[in-house]
Amino acid sequence: MPVELVSAEDAMTSMAMADGYSCIIDARSEDEYALDHLPHALNWPSLSNEERVRVGTLYKQVGAFEANKLGASLVAANIAKHIENHVLGLGKKWHPLVYCWRGGKRSGSLALVLGQIGFKVCVIEGGYKAFRAAMVQQISQLALGLQFKVITGPTGSGKTRLLHALAAQGAQVLDLEALAVHRSSVLGRIPGQAQPSQKNFDMRVWDALRQLDPAQVVYVEAESKKVGNVSVPDSLIETMRASDCVDLSLDLQERVALLMEDYVFFADDPSLFCERLQTLVQACGKSVVDHWQEQVRAGQTRQVVQALLQRHYDPTYARSVERNFRCWSQAMQVQLKDRHSDSLQALAKQLFQAHHIPA
Repeated sequence: MPVELVSAEDAMTSMAMADGYSCIIDARSEDEYALDHLPHALNWPSLSNEERVRVGTLYKQVGAFEANKLGASLVAANIAKHIENHVLGLGKKWHPLVYCWRGGKRSGSLALVLGQIGFKVCVIEGGYKAFRAAMVQQISQLALGLQFKVITGPTGSGKTRLLHALAAQGAQVLDLEALAVHRSSVLGRIPGQAQPSQKNFDMRVWDALRQLDPAQVVYVEAESKKVGNVSVPDSLIETMRASDCVDLSLDLQERVALLMEDYVFFADDPSLFCERLQTLVQACGKSVVDHWQEQVRAGQTRQVVQALLQRHYDPTYARSVERNFRCWSQAMQVQLKDRHSDSLQALAKQLFQAHHIPA
């Protein structure tokens, strides 16, 4: 069966359809795949990391012909392994989408063999590079077509918890911190969890946006341009900053308790907390940070959290939200009674009923 070349845009359209591709196969090396890949793509390397280096070195030192011979033998062996490991049990209706970096040699080789077996195989013309270019452009189009309600509120007021409660009510939410694997502050890195690359974060954002219904409100937490080490796409952050706001407030002591729950790893590991506090020296001064670190070592973590809110986070947040979110001064004001689930669910239900448009 002949292999079909499809544009990146056509691949995106088919991916959104219920009867689209059976699976998506990334024929690039493990490192390329780890840096970024299409949503839910499987990695079937035509050349492994080490094999790519071998072929590239031979190309530079000897020439294209010898490198092509070695590459062909390695690719053929790898394709045979993929067929043995993944394909032998599949029926004839299996319909994969395959891609590599750009030129199409690695994806084309895999697709050719699968097509010769009798499968209908599609290959992205221009590979990952073309898909990424189309994806970045589509992020802008998707963002402009959505109705955002931006949840503002000082650190610890329960914005992320409210997002989760809204999702439980059936509302549409865009959780950028979950996509970025970071809690979006100088202390927001989550121990033991690596952030995605910038390219993979962009792909995650695109994948989330394309699944949202433009006819319904999308709730999103107010974020800075940077979420840890990754940046929110320009078109999305600008759309958010121009959107209506819902300003959330919570009593100070409840905020402290909420942060103690959400950042329990700081209480469990005082040395980690002290290490992170060191990053605030420039903003708060060395003597202040030294004092906070002494308190943490003495078991006074709660007092330090409250001081952080009052001295650093609250003033910084107030300046930032007023400067960046143009509709914040007209925000809908909502008050949480406490940090607990019942209060969050009650507020989420109230907001969802106020903004949801019945089908």
